[in-house]
Amino acid sequence: MGTAVVAKEMAAKKIARKHISNNFNKKTIDAKFKANFNNGKINQNISVYMKIEKDKVIWLKGTKFISVFKAKITPTSVQFYSPLKKQYFDGDFAMLEELLGTEINFNQLQNLLLGQAMLNIKEEKQLVEIVNNSYILKPEVQSILFDAFFDIHPGHFKLNSQSIVNSAKEQRLDIFYPSYTMVDEVVFPKEIKIKAKDGKKFTQIDFDLKSVEFNTAINTSFSIPNGYKRIEL
Repeated sequence: MGTAVVAKEMAAKKIARKHISNNFNKKTIDAKFKANFNNGKINQNISVYMKIEKDKVIWLKGTKFISVFKAKITPTSVQFYSPLKKQYFDGDFAMLEELLGTEINFNQLQNLLLGQAMLNIKEEKQLVEIVNNSYILKPEVQSILFDAFFDIHPGHFKLNSQSIVNSAKEQRLDIFYPSYTMVDEVVFPKEIKIKAKDGKKFTQIDFDLKSVEFNTAINTSFSIPNGYKRIEL
């Protein structure tokens, strides 16, 4: 999807409204990605299958010849297991916070995967400036804990990128959306690049969309196999 649209002067409130009105509104997603995971110790290309029942379940499976991991995330829990390491995690969002170096909840994770702002940009008064032909929104009063920035495309009003920065803790989460695709009249991220820094630790996950379907019957069943060792954080 091209970027031939010119970013015109527009009130921050109107930009926020347009972004929110373009929020994803299908009931289910069934997608396949090619993904690369790199944290300095592990650098791995895998296929990732993602099924989402909106606002209820995010189900993920990573494979490389065999299943590498499976995860099921709901608004209250994170479950994960790795057949390679015979390990599992069953708990809250601490697992994802460890991975991304920042606090995150279900809604924020879902928005991250859909090209939507992780924070409610209508709740806080926003400032806007036009940079490189896109709208940069940031809260007029930044949170005490972190700074947030949202780079919004002037054509489809989805995100080009979003950043959450906690300088005191040396944590930074940047998510880039280099391209989108149009499927069933939905603007959906074709590429997602997640960069997380926590002090000297970093995690980079790149997703490249291979296929996606909406509103199909999806199976998000999940059970942790017997005999696996529990991961304690």
